[in-house]
Amino acid sequence: MSTVPLQARPAAASANTSARIAKMFSLLLITLFVLVMLVITVYPVLFSLFGSFKTNTELMNGTSLLPKGWNFKNYVEAWERANFARYTWNSIFISVLSTVITLLVCSMGAYALGRRSFPGNKFILFLLAATMFISIGAITYRPLYDLMREFGMHKSLWSVVLIFTGTHLSFNIFLLERFVKSIPRELDEAATIDGCGFYGIYWRIILPLMGPGLGVVGLFSFRESWNQYILPLIFTMTRPDLQPLTVGVIALKYSSNAAAEWHLMLAGSMLSMLPILFVYFLMNKSFIAGLTSGSVKG
Repeated sequence: MSTVPLQARPAAASANTSARIAKMFSLLLITLFVLVMLVITVYPVLFSLFGSFKTNTELMNGTSLLPKGWNFKNYVEAWERANFARYTWNSIFISVLSTVITLLVCSMGAYALGRRSFPGNKFILFLLAATMFISIGAITYRPLYDLMREFGMHKSLWSVVLIFTGTHLSFNIFLLERFVKSIPRELDEAATIDGCGFYGIYWRIILPLMGPGLGVVGLFSFRESWNQYILPLIFTMTRPDLQPLTVGVIALKYSSNAAAEWHLMLAGSMLSMLPILFVYFLMNKSFIAGLTSGSVKG
């Protein structure tokens, strides 16, 4: 027989009911919040996608989200007028080189800081942690341009590549240094016994095991380099042949008769999104593994 007093049973049932109601209410709030965030995130993409198939008049009227007719010629015209082949190559040049240099520099820096003790090691880590949230802004554009002009690189895409490489250097090194410290030192000792030196351990042991972290850093670096607008505009203002896609797409908005042709700009924007989506799907597994690495022990 139950030992719970009869008077306590209604109170316990009432408490369980209140707990279930509170749980359902919190779940409802979370679901509503996620749905609102989803709409805010997805709607601009859908608006741009469907708007790229509309005529400029239909887009300006804004009668509905879906187009009345699917004008695929917008993409053909945007490709031809914006010189997409050249601009795409410039964007690929900037993004790929920035990403490769970032991965090499940051992985080597993380390896040195995570595996070697030397004077100033902790101070460098402190500086990285203190400056990891500092990024290039409008205030730094002028001194960066003057610096590159002193080196004769202000009319070259290499200036943009070098600046992008250093933009998030602190955060990337700090992130990868955590990955290096999570790799057992016994692997270094075993590699040393087999004849590997300092650089051999980095190339043969550390670098392959940093794959998830490199995937995260590489994807973020590629995305930042691909999507930047102001900095490439400054350095390519006098050299239109060096402009990347982000700068060239904006030029589609203006036609010869000074009318804003938003439908062409949206079509160009959709075309410029394809490479970054391809890179994401290519590195999706490494990106997810890098984000979740270290979240579960054992």
